[in-house]
Amino acid sequence: MQNAKDSFYVALRARLAAINPERTILMRGTLRPGILVEEAEAPFSQLPNDVFVLRWLGLGADLDLGSTMAAGECEFAYQTCGTQSFGGLDRGRSLTGMDEELIAIMQPFSTPKLNYTKTPPATMLTQVFWDEPGFGPVVVQRDRLSRSAKVMVYSYEEQGSRWR
Repeated sequence: MQNAKDSFYVALRARLAAINPERTILMRGTLRPGILVEEAEAPFSQLPNDVFVLRWLGLGADLDLGSTMAAGECEFAYQTCGTQSFGGLDRGRSLTGMDEELIAIMQPFSTPKLNYTKTPPATMLTQVFWDEPGFGPVVVQRDRLSRSAKVMVYSYEEQGSRWR
């Protein structure tokens, strides 16, 4: 499932960079698109503002098919305080903008699966595909608005994978 997780993230990161090149984060001295995988970063005490934080919540597999299908539940957590130029009074609009960006980067609902342990990444035989995101309610915490969205990500595992 790691190749599917990596392929999903890299596809969404590239789509975000194309849709909104200004949504970025400075991490360890490098300016990157504003989406990160929580398990691949140093722990942080609070989510960064105006960035999508992708976290993997669960994993399952259907072993009774001709090829094993793996499924992972993914959550996107994000928050905003609005912009300084509007004194944060545009935080609702900022959150709505992030909602729209998340919907946009999720489409189309598939991407080729690549093996990123090789340079250049090697194309695999299957695709990674996912459902439409389900959005949670807006949470108000002082001057900050946050939301999360969950999506199920699926992929058939290639022969020789470790599921069997």
